[in-house]
Amino acid sequence: MFLQRKMVKLLHVEGFENLQKATKENEGKTIFVLFFGSKGADGKSWCPDCVKADPIVHEQSKYAPEDSVFIECGVGDRPFWKDQTNIFRTKLGIKCVPTLMKWGSKGRKLEEGQCADKGLVRMMFED
Repeated sequence: MFLQRKMVKLLHVEGFENLQKATKENEGKTIFVLFFGSKGADGKSWCPDCVKADPIVHEQSKYAPEDSVFIECGVGDRPFWKDQTNIFRTKLGIKCVPTLMKWGSKGRKLEEGQCADKGLVRMMFED
């Protein structure tokens, strides 16, 4: 699924392999990734912090540079995420959800409650 918003491409992917594919397809662009607990049949994430941060991150994404890409990446269900050897933890160093990061920029990320702070999220997208 993809939506066009103010020249920012929004993609939703599930899992590590689909994330790799999406980032490769958008190489050369500014990419932001929001890692969150995957949504269930009810359309809601199992992660309460993700549910709280979701509308804030999406609203602030309007400050992302033109022609950038915003990828929402589901990290799986709660048992998969809690496994300390899951691929998001071992390959990408993601320690918690939600995590918002600027792809390819070491140390440029917001974690947990920071993702619900409008000011911090806006700065992430603007910087």
